[in-house]
Amino acid sequence: MAPIKKRDKHLLTTDPAWCKGCGICVEFCPKSVLELENEKIHIRSLEDCIGCGTCESLCPDYAIWFREEQHG
Repeated sequence: MAPIKKRDKHLLTTDPAWCKGCGICVEFCPKSVLELENEKIHIRSLEDCIGCGTCESLCPDYAIWFREEQHG
């Protein structure tokens, strides 16, 4: 599990171990940030992420989420 992209004090976080490879996040990402690699979620283009949260809201496996950045 790794923080990937910072957006407004939130970090896009993925956990490929939870991913079952359905590809919903890949299909609905408006910027084509995500892809499946070896049937698991993979970040293709971090720079293109706009932090819209579509991937998080559609993931049935909870393998993608935004979390608050921890300070301190």
